[in-house]
Amino acid sequence: MRSGRQGVIAGVAASALHGAQWIDDDVPIELIWSNTRPPRGLVARDETLGDDEITKVAGLPVTTLARTAYDLGRLLPRGEAVARLDALMRATPFSREDVLLLTKHHAGARGVRRLRDVLPLVDGGAASPKETWLRLLLIDAGLPVPTTQIPVVHRWHTVGVLDMGWEKYAVAAEYDGDQHRSDRRRYVKDQRRLRKLAELGWIIIRVIAEDQPDEVVARARDALLARGWRP
Repeated sequence: MRSGRQGVIAGVAASALHGAQWIDDDVPIELIWSNTRPPRGLVARDETLGDDEITKVAGLPVTTLARTAYDLGRLLPRGEAVARLDALMRATPFSREDVLLLTKHHAGARGVRRLRDVLPLVDGGAASPKETWLRLLLIDAGLPVPTTQIPVVHRWHTVGVLDMGWEKYAVAAEYDGDQHRSDRRRYVKDQRRLRKLAELGWIIIRVIAEDQPDEVVARARDALLARGWRP
């Protein structure tokens, strides 16, 4: 570190040190540090930081899990905040109550309202940022909040684990990344799994990057309505 150990690693870089995935290697290292002219590649924020909000990871000073979540939730745009917090929760589960407690310790801090809005949306079951995007799309459209990572078991055998869905209605939504098309073995396995799920009565809404959000919502809504859901 070029901060002379005076700063504390925070934000997205801190979440990576706490185990969160899906973080680019070139993400700027954010520090809570009073230096207003940090070296190239570092981003400094001059903020209050309690001694109990600092820990050590691999010998480096890092914001604690709760403080890291607190910063991500209040400083990032809503969609990115939820995705980053999903990844953090998946890697190292944190207490929402501990995060909210920090709002009392830092009265008047920027972004607290946003933090309060995004925390209830966090779900460590998201296995990728795209799954977070899909889940938020469905929630924002007024559909019931989907459950993530739904195991489907038939005759004591796990047929598959669905990205998200509504078990009551046997409707699920899954985001298919490029690996589903480029990996032939995975593609064949997916097709067999989908056939078995259909035999068991599941409707699977498969989503790819090229799909229009409105069309995705319409497909999910139609499937839920067909299974008895009423808005």
